[in-house]
Amino acid sequence: MSESSVIAGFGAALPAIACRQEDVVDLLRASSPNQRVAARIAAHSGVARRHLAVSPLLEDISDWSTAARMRRYLQEALPLGKDAVASALDATGVDPADVGLLCVVSSTGYAAPGLDTRVARDVGMSPQVERLLVGHMGCFAALPALAACANYVRLHRRPAVLLNAELSSLHLQPPPWDGDQVVVHVLFGDAVTATVVHPDASADGGAGLRIVDVLAHTDTEHEDHMLWTVGDHGFRMGLSPEVPDVLERLVPDAVGELLARHSLRLDDVRWWAVHPGGRRIIDAVEGSLGLTPDAVAASRSVLREYGNCASAGLPLVIRELQSRTPLAAGQYGLAMAFGPGLTFYAALLRGA
Repeated sequence: MSESSVIAGFGAALPAIACRQEDVVDLLRASSPNQRVAARIAAHSGVARRHLAVSPLLEDISDWSTAARMRRYLQEALPLGKDAVASALDATGVDPADVGLLCVVSSTGYAAPGLDTRVARDVGMSPQVERLLVGHMGCFAALPALAACANYVRLHRRPAVLLNAELSSLHLQPPPWDGDQVVVHVLFGDAVTATVVHPDASADGGAGLRIVDVLAHTDTEHEDHMLWTVGDHGFRMGLSPEVPDVLERLVPDAVGELLARHSLRLDDVRWWAVHPGGRRIIDAVEGSLGLTPDAVAASRSVLREYGNCASAGLPLVIRELQSRTPLAAGQYGLAMAFGPGLTFYAALLRGA
């Protein structure tokens, strides 16, 4: 991939409701057939608090239809999306009218007309702005969408905006909850992020990350380990406890292949942005690559403060890393995420 596409800056918007994990867990335990299992899952989640567009402590939507949840999605996501995009454009000094592509990513809500047309209109983008929706790919979707934005910028030499809008709280399932559903309900949080991709490294807004290359690997042998299905009561996740074990075997070879394309080794990577999919997911990456605890500290911090925010989680980690230890020109960083398929995605980034 050409190195002429640069992550120039970020914006983020969070629902106003912030819930302590212990308060949500008490509610989940009350509706779980095995309270001991629920308590153990929650205790090992690595999550301290989450922002939720719909808090189960304030309203019960577990019996809502999928149609009702999709209406609520647009109501909640639109103002957050506008805030995130506006702040990202402001941080990078990009005029909304100059944006050539708006790419919207979500696995938690859909409408047409939806976020793409309404956010573009309300923040002042041109009626001619191109739009792309990346839907229902799950937690890893930020990276294929980032690659699409990078390819657009490389070809057209105009800025692109990537908007990740994930409101998993809209998909609380009807009780009783088995172990899989308890995991989902104690793990996922809501967030909306915006990323500006620019052809000019000088317009980096303090981020300055060249998108060097992207790798994808899908292990269809284990495709049933992670599911995201549309039901009558919203979307239901299936999550096997074996996912970390599969990733532990998959990640080293895939990362090695991506680095080898550029004659790089593990110790050439300055920082690691690991999708905060859960404590065991981060553990699996750390152990399989032989990373230090410091290398994944940003991922653990995002998990602790926000939970697993699906496709918005990885941009939060990259933003955190660039705030803590920004890549100097020529230094490399590697971002990775995982999702249904079972799919692994990684992006090689370099300080501009």
